[in-house]
Amino acid sequence: MSGSITINSVTKLAHNWGRFDDYQITHSKRDGTLQTVQREVYDHGSAAAVLLYAPEAGTVILTRQFRLPPHLNGDPAWLIEAPAGMLDGEAPAIAAHREAVEETGYEPTDLVFLFETYASPGSLTEKCACFLGRYTPGQQISEGGGLASEGEDIEVFELGFEQAMEMIAEGGIVDAKTILMLQALALRLAKGEIS
Repeated sequence: MSGSITINSVTKLAHNWGRFDDYQITHSKRDGTLQTVQREVYDHGSAAAVLLYAPEAGTVILTRQFRLPPHLNGDPAWLIEAPAGMLDGEAPAIAAHREAVEETGYEPTDLVFLFETYASPGSLTEKCACFLGRYTPGQQISEGGGLASEGEDIEVFELGFEQAMEMIAEGGIVDAKTILMLQALALRLAKGEIS
């Protein structure tokens, strides 16, 4: 579907770590008429994520870190996620590799692009490029845990792929990108695309 989109005004609400602005826009509806709406949008850039998988062991590396928004929503504040971070001007694959090393201490090999996703396109501009990378159990090149200079305090853990899939159904993993990457890995395994 295509049609006209006009940004009538942008009002700055806050510009700190990211930009939070109020937009008034006019856009075409499906019937061809025009509609004017007001939307608040948060922009802090785009990101990359990587699911680390060891095919021989059938394990994945995940992280757990503090996230304020789930806490504010009444959920546990320490979320289980795949390593991820902002692009910082890099190509997504380079950022995914960097974040894996910083957060887990494991260096991914055979990085394969899976997909790009918007986690919350109604209010966030962030688009996350998601990758699958292999790792070798026990062969960390650094301690991981994230960067103290960025306030990161990341727990790194290894678990069986099947256990990770069960955690989705049980509500232990609620992060969208992580769920999508685990399901993408499940599909590739079911098709015999990964050995």
